[in-house]
Amino acid sequence: METSNYLEEIIDFAKDIVIIVIVVMIVKTFLISPFQIKGQSMYDSYYDGQFIIVDRFSYLEIGDFKKWDPERGDVVVFKPKVSEDKEYFIKRIIGIPGDTLKIEDGKVYLKVRGQSEFTELNERYLSETNMNATYVNSGKAKMNIYEVPEWNFFVMGDNRAASTDSRTCFYSCSGDRSNFIRKEDISGKLLMDLGYFNIKEFSFQHPKLWIKTYPTFFSSPDSYDYNAQ
Repeated sequence: METSNYLEEIIDFAKDIVIIVIVVMIVKTFLISPFQIKGQSMYDSYYDGQFIIVDRFSYLEIGDFKKWDPERGDVVVFKPKVSEDKEYFIKRIIGIPGDTLKIEDGKVYLKVRGQSEFTELNERYLSETNMNATYVNSGKAKMNIYEVPEWNFFVMGDNRAASTDSRTCFYSCSGDRSNFIRKEDISGKLLMDLGYFNIKEFSFQHPKLWIKTYPTFFSSPDSYDYNAQ
């Protein structure tokens, strides 16, 4: 009798574990996922070592179900598939399908589908160092034009001087590499910034940058409305 009860407890425990694992997998696959930022490409919006929560649900597309499409200004996590060492990148969407982008004299210009003129983007999320300092391969005098294809997006890091992004095909534009990322490569949109907690100092002070990296939660610059300029 005792053996039977013991086996039933083991079975019940195993069922609970299976259910928990399934729930966690569903949440991480379709709802939200935690990430830790590596690198400095998004300074001063986000810093190396910060923990973030990524919203997978907003861009989810299953059959006829689709909530939202990625928009200009969204900070997204995606897989550029250019390096085994860096599986995920975090950047900001600058151009959506049908857009034409021009980078000239350190500034970014946008021409929306159906328009004939370029409009300069007022990227107020950039730091003072990066403002009006967007170049391609340090070519300050060169003009670069990018036409965003259907189902593709043009992305850049907020730290323009230290970001490997669409300007350089995320590494090098040799061979068949593309300047753009596809929608299916986007894992999700940044939802929440949890900051970086320095356990050694028991504070939110970054150990290398010596700045405060407090959580901003839902008030982080995870999106930007260019139409509200």
